[in-house]
Amino acid sequence: MHYSIHTRAAENTVLRAAAERGVAVLVNMPLEKARLHHAVEGHRLPAFAADFGIETWSAFFLKWVVSHPAVTVALPATSNREHVLENHAAMRGPLPDPDTRERMVRHMETIPAFGRIATVPWYPGKSYPGVISTAQEKLRARSPWWPS
Repeated sequence: MHYSIHTRAAENTVLRAAAERGVAVLVNMPLEKARLHHAVEGHRLPAFAADFGIETWSAFFLKWVVSHPAVTVALPATSNREHVLENHAAMRGPLPDPDTRERMVRHMETIPAFGRIATVPWYPGKSYPGVISTAQEKLRARSPWWPS
């Protein structure tokens, strides 16, 4: 399901129901397809983030997601090797408690671009046209059995 520090509607529906029933929850788009990073460009992490071993915005956003008691796993997805390391850093150090999670949201609400995330295209400043068709062409080139 789609869940992030920006998109929190699932807290009162899916996450509550999953917690009541003991059902695992896999979160996709925890980084809002790079729109969260775009919103915080030029902004420093809040000082309190260091208390949770948070050194990057990726860790900030991912720790917020995985610290929800009903969330089992977050699937951040990236095409950048350096981002994998940033995402991985979210697994180290303590997780934010409920009060800190709320503080994290309040901090994000002070960043003007945060309120406009839904108007920003996915992967701001990047373009991925033809990713699937390019991959299919490569398969066709090396696999004569691949359908035309």
